[in-house]
Amino acid sequence: MSKPSDDARGQLNSSWVVIFIKGICMGAADAVPGVSGGTIALITGIYERLIAAVTAISPGRIMAVLGGVVPERRGDAIAALKKMDVGFLIALGAGIAVSVTSITRVMHIGINTYPVLTFGFFFGLIAASAWVLFTEVEVNTPGRIGAAIAGFVFAFVASGQAGTSLGTGLPVTVLAGAIAVSAMILPGISGSLLLILLGQYEYMSGALKSFVDGLLGLVVGGSTTPVTESGLIVVAFMLGAVIGLFTIAHAVRWALEHHRKPTLAFLVALIVGALRAPVAKTGENLAELGRVWTTEAYAIFAAMAIVGAGAVLLVDRYAGLAEINDDTIDDETGDETTPSGGLD
Repeated sequence: MSKPSDDARGQLNSSWVVIFIKGICMGAADAVPGVSGGTIALITGIYERLIAAVTAISPGRIMAVLGGVVPERRGDAIAALKKMDVGFLIALGAGIAVSVTSITRVMHIGINTYPVLTFGFFFGLIAASAWVLFTEVEVNTPGRIGAAIAGFVFAFVASGQAGTSLGTGLPVTVLAGAIAVSAMILPGISGSLLLILLGQYEYMSGALKSFVDGLLGLVVGGSTTPVTESGLIVVAFMLGAVIGLFTIAHAVRWALEHHRKPTLAFLVALIVGALRAPVAKTGENLAELGRVWTTEAYAIFAAMAIVGAGAVLLVDRYAGLAEINDDTIDDETGDETTPSGGLD
């Protein structure tokens, strides 16, 4: 084999490793309700490529790929795979999966064992994210004010009993997956934050932990029951994520392109309203543990909130967390386009 071929292969393998590592960083961000995976994609320079790849996925291109089993259609299948940037998505997705699986496991233990510490940290992450993004959004027109009020009210209500009233059935899990995946294209909005608003974060992190434990148990001859039960929940969530890619993610992208400023006002207000969630969930989990809020608990909650806020502000200081790119990528050509105006 020639030296140029070896060099090219080495560069390709190296690039996939880099993308995998960036996926780990994205997954770590989306596993906790604060800095979003979309923000990390922006910071690491893959945001535009991610948007182009995600929104390039369409039923037509999927059918073209499936048609590749016919020799005469393999050219169309390869072209469709390139359009969807499948290699990039696989490498990035693998990194995200590894990170989310690991971190949500720790978060689930923290929520159930140390709710004040964990939710206090979440509160700080959310509050600082809201502050950073608020400095970049002007809420000075009737349209933006209305959008901000709607976002705040929705999040505040959902953060209370409304989120837990959804239950934990499979249809709710599918819905949660569809909504959470939209956070991939929203710098500033974490998928975990959306799951908390829906009352699904603790449930999903527990299901994922049980699924991984079940898989590890199979290696040493354990029962398949834990894998089957929790696996059904994980599959339902992933199904929702796929549906979200075709619906919610595209809708959010359209809103950002045509009504950018009101949409950002809505999203920032959504984060502010969501500050109720960590406080409410702390109270619920303390009650389950037979404990109540005390002066010491409030102090610990506040201290951890400061730690969480400091982490976000540190990222913003050195990486420009709030710098949201106004350019988008055309699905078909791959060229940069400027978002059209819209009602402010």
